[in-house]
Amino acid sequence: MTSRYPDFAPDIIALFAERGAPLTDVAIIQPADPFLDMAGEDLRRRIFLTESETGESLCLRPEFTIPVCLDHIRSRSGTPRRYSYLGEVFRQRREGGSEFFQAGIEDLGGADIAGTDARSVADAHELLVRALPGVELAVTLGDQRIFEAVLAALGLPRGWQKRLARAFGSAEQLSAALEDLANPSQKAAPAEPVSSFVADGDHAGLAGHVAGIMEASGLSASAGRAPEEIARRLIEKAELRSVRLSKDAFDALKKFLAIRAPLEKAADELRGFAAGAGISFGSSLDLFAARAEAVARHGLPMAKIAYDAGFGRPLDYYTGLVFEISAEDGERPLVGGGRYDRLLTLLGAKTSIPGVGFSVWLDRIETLRGQA
Repeated sequence: MTSRYPDFAPDIIALFAERGAPLTDVAIIQPADPFLDMAGEDLRRRIFLTESETGESLCLRPEFTIPVCLDHIRSRSGTPRRYSYLGEVFRQRREGGSEFFQAGIEDLGGADIAGTDARSVADAHELLVRALPGVELAVTLGDQRIFEAVLAALGLPRGWQKRLARAFGSAEQLSAALEDLANPSQKAAPAEPVSSFVADGDHAGLAGHVAGIMEASGLSASAGRAPEEIARRLIEKAELRSVRLSKDAFDALKKFLAIRAPLEKAADELRGFAAGAGISFGSSLDLFAARAEAVARHGLPMAKIAYDAGFGRPLDYYTGLVFEISAEDGERPLVGGGRYDRLLTLLGAKTSIPGVGFSVWLDRIETLRGQA
């Protein structure tokens, strides 16, 4: 395993202390199910899986957000509370190797959603400013909540709302979903005997059939989606094939996804879109505007911050703000983050705990520092 921390790590740790986010330490070996259930498909494919002596599915830590949240729940700590971290994560088939360092802050329990969102963006930006002095940075913001509000306002069936929301963050998946929505008749029905289970809406029967196929093929349910989830999605896809969306609604959705604007002007762009499409964002737009104002109050270079309506991040647990920060002339993000207000409840918290955070790819920073 890698053991050498980047030489700029002390500067990052000092920033965390200034921001009231003490370092926390989470175990390298983690229960696998939370990642398989709640992380995005891309991350699920790259997890290093193993088993305990009792047969429990385990994995090497592929990211920090879920482990930090699990530790917070176990410790029954009060909120609001901020946690920072700096350590290795492990993912298969990653460029540059399978072990690399991440650092970041998780902000749990803050009641001021707009304010804590803005603080997360500002802290991530300041970390990069200190680690990469003189490098011009570009910030891209998206909003899962705004996207889902558009889907609901356009009258999409619930199944389509869920599929498109899951695809948000993957340009390839979102493009495929939109193609299916535009041309549902092009999708073939599943083959027998799966089709009979699907036609009857028999979740339990289909899950049992899928489990049998997986067992016969030597596939472990812990290596990917569980039979129940596969069955649910197959039946859901069959239901989606019958949907016909009006041309006006489909055109409005494509127009929304094409919105790109400086953050300072983005709320007005969204208001203009809503008026033209005859829909309402409700409180989602009020929160969006409040966040933009809060970001500006942190003194960030607003000309370098853009809202992209089609931008998401490929993790399933985001519920609102999503963002990335890159070197202005760079292709890969240096920071990724977002809001995950449902995650802690799904992980077992007894009460709702809002959360927002970011992670920094320290190896990418190190590469840029080496090029300076």
